[in-house]
Amino acid sequence: MRRRLYFILPDVASAQQTMNDLLLARIEESHIHSLARRGTPLEDLHEANVLQKTDIVHGAELGLILGGTGGAAVGILMVFAPPEGVTLQLVTVLIATLLGALVGAWISSLVASAVPNSKLQIFEKDIEEGKILMMVDVPARKVEQIYELVENRHPEAVPHGMEPTIPAFP
Repeated sequence: MRRRLYFILPDVASAQQTMNDLLLARIEESHIHSLARRGTPLEDLHEANVLQKTDIVHGAELGLILGGTGGAAVGILMVFAPPEGVTLQLVTVLIATLLGALVGAWISSLVASAVPNSKLQIFEKDIEEGKILMMVDVPARKVEQIYELVENRHPEAVPHGMEPTIPAFP
């Protein structure tokens, strides 16, 4: 299980030094994501991808639930009130639920890909001021070690808490 730690750093140089120290602490580069104001050159920093920047994951989850529910309702309606001359089996409900869930996840993830990540709204002001948001995904057993490392080596870094769980794929 990984935890996502958030740090605000004053500039790119400080973020690069912090990233170097994290790499030396055996945190893989793919688990360190940086987010800055649009147009800021991040140099060697690993930029946050669309999964971290947008609400696409939350949107897909919500669409999966709503689409599946809607598909199940349509499937039940089709089984108990079928079109004239058609006999439908109970498997129709399962198929309609799966199709509804897939279509719902697809459509809502498309919409959510244009919406900024709601978990990062608290950092908007700092990012607009030119600061760098660093998101570090660490194993739960290393959380304290990473906090101590950043606190000792980078007093300019401001810790902003931890997300208790992160999705496995971003």
